Amino acid sequence: MSRPLSRPPIARQRRALRPCRAALRRRSADFVLTGDEVNSVIKALRSNGIEVTAVHSHMLDEQPRLFFLHFLANDDAVKLAKGLRAALEKAGS
Repeated sequence: MSRPLSRPPIARQRRALRPCRAALRRRSADFVLTGDEVNSVIKALRSNGIEVTAVHSHMLDEQPRLFFLHFLANDDAVKLAKGLRAALEKAGS
């Protein structure tokens, strides 16, 4: 019997925004997304110069279906923050 899984709080997903203090930052992190969010978040990340490095699932039959999207970026901290913000706006919409 599988039970419904809840998504991590948005605050956990926003952890990628916190360390942007330097002029240039290298960031590697991930989002936990439902299936209908994956494509729009990928598009938002790529359009802001953030590389998507992997999309996968850890579970077999969870509901809702969750995907882990990993990304990597190395750019100006403000530009990265704007790109991550754009992606966060697509998640949960």
